[in-house]
Amino acid sequence: MKLITDTSTLFTPEQGKEMDLLVLPLNVAINGNTYREFVDMTSEEFLKQVRAGAIPSSSQPSVGGYIDAFTSTTEETLVIAMADGLSGTYQSVEGAKNSIDNNDHVVVFNSRTLCGPHRYMAQRAVELRDAGASFEEVVNKVNEIADNSISFLIPSDYDFLKRGGRMTPLAATMGGLLKIVPVLTQTADGRKLEKVCTKRTFKKAAEEVGVVMEKFGVTGEGWMISVSHSDIRERVDEAITVLSAKFPGVQTQVLELSPAFITQGGPSCIAIQAHKLV
Repeated sequence: MKLITDTSTLFTPEQGKEMDLLVLPLNVAINGNTYREFVDMTSEEFLKQVRAGAIPSSSQPSVGGYIDAFTSTTEETLVIAMADGLSGTYQSVEGAKNSIDNNDHVVVFNSRTLCGPHRYMAQRAVELRDAGASFEEVVNKVNEIADNSISFLIPSDYDFLKRGGRMTPLAATMGGLLKIVPVLTQTADGRKLEKVCTKRTFKKAAEEVGVVMEKFGVTGEGWMISVSHSDIRERVDEAITVLSAKFPGVQTQVLELSPAFITQGGPSCIAIQAHKLV
């Protein structure tokens, strides 16, 4: 069984090799140059250029990389792709699959998520494959994780949201003037982001995330809360403190966002996510 994913998992291609997991990098463009994240450009280097005034853009992995992977083997192949709608990756991978003959061995799975839960899907798929699970069992387990995950974005730079179409220009301008903290979440189909609330402080925003998580079904035991950030560790610690108190026994992890996600959410953005451990 061959497993493929992308750097939305926040795994580097090198980390993927250690797991026998092919991790294809998302691409970012900045200052007139295009880079493969985690290969040609680190998050730290990327942030330096963004904070110096450069305006970045992002794109999905190379279609050629997927075609090469699909044609190099006839064994069952599962691609766990970043959420369709939030990225063009899923559609590109489907296009790569449909461009080759004899593609019945390839299954492209829409993770409906990104970052923490996406990372867990890939990790769990590797564990199950290595334990001897069937292809169908792996797909079913990955789908169970997708059904039991929820994501929030708390940005700090409204210009990035405005450019990415996440907020209207008027809302972004007013938000910046009022210094409010917006909380966004994925729509039910996972394809877009919608506003949950706006709060005056980050702590209040984190508390509201906890309220929505609880309504979704998040509990302490048997759940993981991931906090992914771009160089704003003090807010990470505050979010973990708030959510660990609300959900005693919950597992937590801290991840650093990649250049592609910094492009969408801006510097100092935070993604707070929960997924069931299955």
